Amino acid sequence: MVSDNRLEDCLSTTWMFNGVAGDSGMYLWPKLSLEDLSGRALRETFHSGSLRELEHRHLKATEPHLGVREGVDPTNLSEAGWGVIFAASDAAALPQWKDALRPLLEWRQGQAGERYREFSGEDAYQNGESKDSFLSRHGMGPGVADPRRIPYYLLLVADPEAIPYAFQFQLDVSYAVGRLHFDSDEEYGRYAQAVVRSEQGAFNRSKQLVLFGVRNPDDEATALSSEELVLPVAEALRTRLPDWTVRHCANGHSTKADLQAVLKDSNPALVLTAGHGMGFRRGNPLQRLHQGALLCSDWPGPLAWGERPIPPSFYVSADDLDKARVGGLILFLFACFGAGTPRFEDYGQESHDSPRQLADQAFISRLPQALLCHPQGGALAVISHVERSSSWSFRWPGALDQQAVFEDTLLRLMKGQPVGWAMEYFSNRHAEIAILLSEKLREISFGKRVDAPDLAGLWTVNNDMRSFVIIGDPAVRIQPS
Repeated sequence: MVSDNRLEDCLSTTWMFNGVAGDSGMYLWPKLSLEDLSGRALRETFHSGSLRELEHRHLKATEPHLGVREGVDPTNLSEAGWGVIFAASDAAALPQWKDALRPLLEWRQGQAGERYREFSGEDAYQNGESKDSFLSRHGMGPGVADPRRIPYYLLLVADPEAIPYAFQFQLDVSYAVGRLHFDSDEEYGRYAQAVVRSEQGAFNRSKQLVLFGVRNPDDEATALSSEELVLPVAEALRTRLPDWTVRHCANGHSTKADLQAVLKDSNPALVLTAGHGMGFRRGNPLQRLHQGALLCSDWPGPLAWGERPIPPSFYVSADDLDKARVGGLILFLFACFGAGTPRFEDYGQESHDSPRQLADQAFISRLPQALLCHPQGGALAVISHVERSSSWSFRWPGALDQQAVFEDTLLRLMKGQPVGWAMEYFSNRHAEIAILLSEKLREISFGKRVDAPDLAGLWTVNNDMRSFVIIGDPAVRIQPS
């Protein structure tokens, strides 16, 4: 177990983000001092409308229906509604995409009835549009979702260049939002068919949760995620749903072969992994293919490995799923770039200059895409992170317990509730932390002394909570046998 003293000693000087560079074997980002982190936090700005909405969500967080208006059952699509948002810039491709997605669209229309909606043509997302302007154009203002106007469950069908990640983050404050984008019409069709087949009972997933906690030698980040996230969540969930099997893969059982076996042979309904995500520099041909791949315990850690490229035999990427059986599965991948990569750094910047460019274009990571469109039946959804992640997602000294957010989200999924509804816990924590950060920045603007550890912690957790997203339909739910 990582001691509080060890954590406090680490946090008193520097902090490390997750992620390992595939081309060098080094960490993706150098350790940052708390002064540097707090300096970046001081450059944070909140749009007034977004801040009001976060405040409203924070006030509503103690009420039973959280992100949707009172009196609406968020687990019933005929009440909560379901919609799909396309981008106007994709108009030429939409006929083919809609045709490929037809099984899913017709299935959801049958479930949502009059609260089903397609946003295409003049209703589609317009280039450069903010969340507020999009909602306003469709007769809705900020605040809790009102399915009579705009459905609570919203699926974005576009790459993050056509509909930016920032729009997804903003919309996710009050709505249950997922995203799809594939490289071919066939892949859209595979995913649509997999969702419908799952909800018709085609996949016999067992009531099993697998928690895959990688721990690499001499590595602070995976020591924290293994001991401070995966282990306590595994112990807590074993007692909360006794009819489920909770399997904890750690230490000598978290190699690439072990994770492949989980996806091939174990037949769980739900999987959580925690470890480093792979990262590659802009221009590297592996960036689009392997960014966000899951580094396993095959990597002997930074001291033993040194400055050498990381071989694919150390990590699980989209190339390693040929024998996987993932139909009907939901996965939570705690890893840098696990969900995707923005074009520009989205985690603050070193100065007032332009943010660093990470990729030629923003993209969804190939691993979740490949999981969702698997030829033998795709996974239902992947929850993961856009850009970098850090251990402050689940713990930092002196703060409220973050583990409960992960635990309660998994519990809601295990109870068969929609993935978008389960992620409300992350939206609520984001709102809570954002308000605290905003207040802290306001006090500093009035002359209060900067408390570097406190400010750095709030700012990092705010970015972490905001950047967890759903790849897939936000209305899917596991259907264990």
